[in-house]
Amino acid sequence: MTQRMTALALSTLVVLAGCSKDESAKPSQLAPLALKEQTSSVAQASGGYVVNWAGVLANANRWHFGENTVATISALDAAGKEVVRMEQPLDAVPPTASLAFTGEALAAEKPVTVKISYRPAVWHLAARIPSAFKSFPVSNVRTEKLGTGNYLITGYVADPYLKPASSLVVTALLRDAAGKLVGGGTAFVDDVRPDVNRRFIITVESVSGDAEVAATQVMARTWGATAKPYEELALGGAVPVHTVKPTTEPFAKDRGYQAILDKRS
Repeated sequence: MTQRMTALALSTLVVLAGCSKDESAKPSQLAPLALKEQTSSVAQASGGYVVNWAGVLANANRWHFGENTVATISALDAAGKEVVRMEQPLDAVPPTASLAFTGEALAAEKPVTVKISYRPAVWHLAARIPSAFKSFPVSNVRTEKLGTGNYLITGYVADPYLKPASSLVVTALLRDAAGKLVGGGTAFVDDVRPDVNRRFIITVESVSGDAEVAATQVMARTWGATAKPYEELALGGAVPVHTVKPTTEPFAKDRGYQAILDKRS
Protein backbone atom coordinates (compact mmCIF):
# COMPACT_ATOMS: atom_id res chain seq x y z
CA MET A 1 0.00 0.00 0.00
CA THR A 2 2.82 2.36 0.93
CA GLN A 3 4.65 1.62 -2.35
CA ARG A 4 1.46 2.29 -4.33
CA MET A 5 0.90 5.67 -2.63
CA THR A 6 4.54 6.59 -3.18
CA ALA A 7 4.29 5.76 -6.90
CA LEU A 8 1.04 7.75 -7.19
CA ALA A 9 2.64 10.77 -5.53
CA LEU A 10 5.64 10.60 -7.85
CA SER A 11 3.43 10.36 -10.95
CA THR A 12 1.39 13.34 -9.72
CA LEU A 13 4.56 15.39 -9.32
CA VAL A 14 5.64 14.46 -12.85
CA VAL A 15 2.26 15.50 -14.28
CA LEU A 16 2.32 18.79 -12.38
CA ALA A 17 5.86 19.46 -13.51
CA GLY A 18 4.84 18.76 -17.09
CA CYS A 19 1.86 21.13 -16.83
CA SER A 20 4.06 23.85 -15.36
CA LYS A 21 6.51 23.40 -18.19
CA ASP A 22 3.72 23.61 -20.80
CA GLU A 23 2.27 26.75 -19.23
CA SER A 24 5.64 28.49 -19.20
CA ALA A 25 6.22 27.52 -22.83
CA LYS A 26 2.97 29.01 -24.11
CA PRO A 27 4.19 32.63 -24.50
CA SER A 28 7.28 31.48 -26.42
CA GLN A 29 5.06 29.73 -28.96
CA LEU A 30 3.68 33.07 -30.17
CA ALA A 31 5.69 34.66 -32.95
CA PRO A 32 6.53 38.34 -32.41
CA LEU A 33 5.12 40.98 -34.72
CA ALA A 34 7.33 41.55 -37.75
CA LEU A 35 8.00 44.93 -39.38
CA LYS A 36 7.69 43.72 -42.97
CA GLU A 37 8.06 47.11 -44.69
CA GLN A 38 8.96 50.67 -43.85
CA THR A 39 9.65 53.83 -45.78
CA SER A 40 10.04 57.54 -45.11
CA SER A 41 10.32 60.86 -46.89
CA VAL A 42 11.17 64.44 -46.00
CA ALA A 43 9.49 67.54 -47.38
CA GLN A 44 10.45 71.14 -46.68
CA ALA A 45 7.79 73.22 -44.97
CA SER A 46 7.49 76.57 -43.29
CA GLY A 47 9.44 76.45 -40.06
CA GLY A 48 11.35 73.27 -40.84
CA TYR A 49 10.85 69.88 -42.46
CA VAL A 50 7.96 67.44 -42.44
CA VAL A 51 8.98 63.82 -41.94
CA ASN A 52 6.50 61.28 -43.32
CA TRP A 53 6.67 57.55 -42.70
CA ALA A 54 4.75 54.38 -43.45
CA GLY A 55 5.14 50.83 -42.19
CA VAL A 56 3.52 47.41 -42.22
CA LEU A 57 3.42 45.16 -39.15
CA ALA A 58 2.54 41.49 -39.67
CA ASN A 59 1.01 39.12 -37.12
CA ALA A 60 1.74 35.46 -37.96
CA ASN A 61 -0.22 34.08 -35.01
CA ARG A 62 -3.49 32.38 -35.94
CA TRP A 63 -5.46 32.79 -32.72
CA HIS A 64 -4.14 35.95 -31.06
CA PHE A 65 -4.44 39.71 -31.47
CA GLY A 66 -1.36 41.85 -30.92
CA GLU A 67 -2.43 44.69 -28.62
CA ASN A 68 -0.94 47.90 -27.18
CA THR A 69 1.91 48.07 -29.65
CA VAL A 70 3.81 51.37 -29.87
CA ALA A 71 6.04 52.37 -32.79
CA THR A 72 9.08 54.58 -32.13
CA ILE A 73 10.20 56.86 -34.96
CA SER A 74 13.71 58.29 -34.79
CA ALA A 75 15.22 60.68 -37.35
CA LEU A 76 18.86 61.83 -37.51
CA ASP A 77 20.37 64.79 -39.33
CA ALA A 78 23.62 64.74 -41.34
CA ALA A 79 25.68 65.18 -38.16
CA GLY A 80 24.05 62.18 -36.49
CA LYS A 81 21.97 64.31 -34.15
CA GLU A 82 18.47 63.05 -33.36
CA VAL A 83 16.04 65.69 -34.60
CA VAL A 84 12.83 63.65 -34.30
CA ARG A 85 11.83 61.10 -31.70
CA MET A 86 8.18 60.18 -31.52
CA GLU A 87 6.17 57.34 -30.03
CA GLN A 88 3.11 56.37 -32.03
CA PRO A 89 0.47 54.09 -30.41
CA LEU A 90 -0.76 51.54 -32.94
CA ASP A 91 -4.08 49.79 -33.36
CA ALA A 92 -4.53 46.12 -32.54
CA VAL A 93 -3.16 43.71 -35.15
CA PRO A 94 -5.67 40.93 -35.98
CA PRO A 95 -4.64 37.26 -36.18
CA THR A 96 -2.78 36.29 -39.39
CA ALA A 97 -3.17 39.85 -40.70
CA SER A 98 -1.12 42.98 -41.29
CA LEU A 99 -1.40 46.46 -39.88
CA ALA A 100 -0.50 49.39 -42.13
CA PHE A 101 0.32 52.63 -40.33
CA THR A 102 1.55 56.07 -41.32
CA GLY A 103 2.46 59.31 -39.58
CA GLU A 104 4.31 62.60 -39.75
CA ALA A 105 6.32 64.89 -37.53
CA LEU A 106 7.99 68.31 -37.83
CA ALA A 107 11.79 68.69 -37.55
CA ALA A 108 13.76 71.90 -37.23
CA GLU A 109 16.78 70.42 -39.03
CA LYS A 110 16.68 68.30 -42.16
CA PRO A 111 16.75 64.56 -41.35
CA VAL A 112 18.77 62.23 -43.57
CA THR A 113 17.84 58.91 -41.95
CA VAL A 114 14.56 57.73 -40.42
CA LYS A 115 14.17 54.50 -38.46
CA ILE A 116 11.03 52.75 -37.20
CA SER A 117 11.08 50.31 -34.30
CA TYR A 118 8.30 48.99 -32.07
CA ARG A 119 7.61 47.60 -28.63
CA PRO A 120 6.55 43.94 -28.33
CA ALA A 121 2.81 43.37 -28.37
CA VAL A 122 0.60 42.17 -25.55
CA TRP A 123 -1.18 39.04 -26.78
CA HIS A 124 -4.94 38.59 -26.57
CA LEU A 125 -6.71 35.32 -27.42
CA ALA A 126 -9.34 36.04 -30.09
CA ALA A 127 -12.98 35.61 -29.06
CA ARG A 128 -13.92 34.09 -32.42
CA ILE A 129 -12.30 31.86 -35.03
CA PRO A 130 -10.05 33.72 -37.50
CA SER A 131 -12.54 33.49 -40.39
CA ALA A 132 -15.06 35.51 -38.34
CA PHE A 133 -12.89 38.63 -38.63
CA LYS A 134 -13.85 39.93 -42.07
CA SER A 135 -11.86 42.58 -43.88
CA PHE A 136 -13.57 45.91 -44.54
CA PRO A 137 -14.34 46.20 -48.28
CA VAL A 138 -12.80 49.16 -50.11
CA SER A 139 -14.02 50.25 -53.55
CA ASN A 140 -13.65 52.93 -56.24
CA VAL A 141 -10.13 53.87 -55.17
CA ARG A 142 -8.63 56.74 -57.19
CA THR A 143 -5.12 58.14 -56.91
CA GLU A 144 -4.35 61.60 -58.29
CA LYS A 145 -0.98 63.32 -58.35
CA LEU A 146 -1.39 67.01 -57.62
CA GLY A 147 0.72 69.81 -59.04
CA THR A 148 2.46 70.34 -55.70
CA GLY A 149 3.79 66.78 -55.75
CA ASN A 150 1.22 65.57 -53.24
CA TYR A 151 -1.04 62.61 -53.88
CA LEU A 152 -4.79 62.56 -53.30
CA ILE A 153 -6.44 59.19 -52.69
CA THR A 154 -10.22 58.84 -52.57
CA GLY A 155 -12.60 55.91 -52.37
CA TYR A 156 -15.30 54.21 -50.33
CA VAL A 157 -15.24 51.82 -47.40
CA ALA A 158 -18.04 49.47 -46.31
CA ASP A 159 -18.95 47.46 -43.22
CA PRO A 160 -19.18 43.65 -43.68
CA TYR A 161 -20.87 43.25 -40.28
CA LEU A 162 -24.47 43.67 -39.15
CA LYS A 163 -23.41 46.11 -36.45
CA PRO A 164 -22.29 49.63 -37.50
CA ALA A 165 -18.61 50.47 -37.06
CA SER A 166 -18.38 53.66 -35.01
CA SER A 167 -14.95 54.58 -36.39
CA LEU A 168 -12.57 53.04 -38.92
CA VAL A 169 -9.00 53.90 -39.81
CA VAL A 170 -8.32 53.89 -43.56
CA THR A 171 -4.68 53.73 -44.66
CA ALA A 172 -3.38 54.07 -48.22
CA LEU A 173 0.03 52.65 -49.13
CA LEU A 174 1.69 53.95 -52.30
CA ARG A 175 3.96 51.61 -54.27
CA ASP A 176 6.23 51.98 -57.28
CA ALA A 177 6.20 49.76 -60.38
CA ALA A 178 8.30 47.13 -58.58
CA GLY A 179 5.83 46.99 -55.68
CA LYS A 180 8.15 48.75 -53.24
CA LEU A 181 6.51 50.85 -50.53
CA VAL A 182 7.27 54.54 -51.15
CA GLY A 183 4.75 56.41 -49.01
CA GLY A 184 1.35 56.44 -47.36
CA GLY A 185 -1.34 58.35 -45.56
CA THR A 186 -4.24 57.77 -43.18
CA ALA A 187 -7.77 59.09 -42.62
CA PHE A 188 -10.61 58.32 -40.20
CA VAL A 189 -14.16 57.45 -41.27
CA ASP A 190 -17.03 57.46 -38.76
CA ASP A 191 -20.36 55.66 -38.63
CA VAL A 192 -19.71 53.03 -41.29
CA ARG A 193 -22.89 50.97 -41.78
CA PRO A 194 -23.50 47.72 -43.67
CA ASP A 195 -25.97 49.34 -46.07
CA VAL A 196 -24.09 52.61 -46.72
CA ASN A 197 -20.60 53.13 -48.20
CA ARG A 198 -18.60 55.93 -46.61
CA ARG A 199 -16.21 58.09 -48.61
CA PHE A 200 -12.62 58.64 -47.49
CA ILE A 201 -10.09 61.27 -48.59
CA ILE A 202 -6.36 60.79 -47.91
CA THR A 203 -3.54 63.20 -48.73
CA VAL A 204 0.08 62.04 -48.97
CA GLU A 205 2.46 65.00 -48.89
CA SER A 206 5.60 63.27 -50.15
CA VAL A 207 7.07 59.92 -51.22
CA SER A 208 10.52 58.38 -50.94
CA GLY A 209 13.08 60.01 -53.24
CA ASP A 210 11.82 60.64 -56.74
CA ALA A 211 9.65 57.52 -56.82
CA GLU A 212 6.81 57.33 -59.28
CA VAL A 213 3.65 55.89 -57.81
CA ALA A 214 2.27 52.99 -59.85
CA ALA A 215 -0.18 51.35 -57.45
CA THR A 216 -2.22 52.16 -54.36
CA GLN A 217 -3.13 49.63 -51.67
CA VAL A 218 -5.90 50.67 -49.28
CA MET A 219 -6.75 48.89 -46.02
CA ALA A 220 -9.33 49.69 -43.35
CA ARG A 221 -9.37 48.57 -39.72
CA THR A 222 -11.02 49.29 -36.40
CA TRP A 223 -9.61 52.08 -34.26
CA GLY A 224 -8.12 51.26 -30.86
CA ALA A 225 -5.14 49.61 -29.19
CA THR A 226 -7.17 46.54 -28.18
CA ALA A 227 -9.21 43.92 -30.03
CA LYS A 228 -12.48 44.94 -28.37
CA PRO A 229 -13.97 47.04 -31.24
CA TYR A 230 -13.18 44.35 -33.82
CA GLU A 231 -14.48 41.53 -31.62
CA GLU A 232 -17.74 43.36 -30.89
CA LEU A 233 -18.38 43.67 -34.62
CA ALA A 234 -17.56 39.99 -35.24
CA LEU A 235 -19.73 38.82 -32.33
CA GLY A 236 -22.65 40.75 -33.83
CA GLY A 237 -22.49 38.64 -36.98
CA ALA A 238 -21.58 39.27 -40.61
CA VAL A 239 -23.86 40.49 -43.38
CA PRO A 240 -25.22 37.51 -45.39
CA VAL A 241 -23.42 37.03 -48.68
CA HIS A 242 -26.60 36.39 -50.69
CA THR A 243 -29.19 39.05 -49.93
CA VAL A 244 -30.84 39.44 -53.35
CA LYS A 245 -33.65 37.18 -54.49
CA PRO A 246 -32.90 35.34 -57.78
CA THR A 247 -34.50 36.97 -60.83
CA THR A 248 -34.28 34.01 -63.22
CA GLU A 249 -37.27 31.75 -63.79
CA PRO A 250 -37.19 28.30 -62.17
CA PHE A 251 -36.69 25.26 -64.40
CA ALA A 252 -39.89 24.10 -66.09
CA LYS A 253 -38.98 20.54 -65.23
CA ASP A 254 -36.84 19.26 -62.43
CA ARG A 255 -33.69 17.82 -63.90
CA GLY A 256 -33.81 15.11 -61.28
CA TYR A 257 -30.98 13.06 -59.92
CA GLN A 258 -29.19 10.20 -61.62
CA ALA A 259 -27.78 7.65 -59.24
CA ILE A 260 -24.23 6.50 -59.78
CA LEU A 261 -24.30 2.75 -60.16
CA ASP A 262 -21.57 0.66 -58.65
CA LYS A 263 -20.24 -1.44 -61.54
CA ARG A 264 -17.82 -3.37 -59.43
CA SER A 265 -18.35 -7.13 -59.63
